[in-house]
Amino acid sequence: MERDASCPSYVIIEARGTGEPQGPSIGFKAMNAKILSTVPNGTDYPVVYPADPFNQVDVGVRDIIRKVNDSLSEDPRTCFVLQGYSQGASVVTQTMPQLQGAAFDAVKAAILIGDPTHVPGQACNVDGDGGDSTRDARGALFFLYKGTPSNWVSKTKNICLPGDGVCQLFPGVGTTPPHFLYGFDPSVQDLGARFAISALT
Repeated sequence: MERDASCPSYVIIEARGTGEPQGPSIGFKAMNAKILSTVPNGTDYPVVYPADPFNQVDVGVRDIIRKVNDSLSEDPRTCFVLQGYSQGASVVTQTMPQLQGAAFDAVKAAILIGDPTHVPGQACNVDGDGGDSTRDARGALFFLYKGTPSNWVSKTKNICLPGDGVCQLFPGVGTTPPHFLYGFDPSVQDLGARFAISALT
């Protein structure tokens, strides 16, 4: 598969969900294995932040910004895929407005799953099969945080499973069972992988 000459290498920056140990998130395991095996010259970077119940999103935001800036300083042609699961999705959406200019251009895709900042009606909103059944869902923290900025919609895939009370506040509320299924749903994993691979190649 041919690569864009302006994007010779890339970093997947993934922010895990609440309670997951520091490291890669279960929410993206199969997805990232497929991306990394399909598109050469990629690395995976788990965001360093507490991911605890105290919602210290700002710590993760600073870590993503640092990683992007450091990587671009080493090689301005580096590309990025941002990923966030649950609280990690909040980290990513709160980082988005702060990545501007070359940093914004360098991010080729953002993939969110179980996003508590899910903004109803955005074109990037899909369910686990890529359909629109959760497009108008309102995230549980919609009123606390701003979600995906409008200029990021075209490069974002925001996946919300029906009944996940984190990204679809009603009829569910909070961490309902569907919120834990993303990493084990082959359709979700394939959907995210295909989106990232297309954006990188």
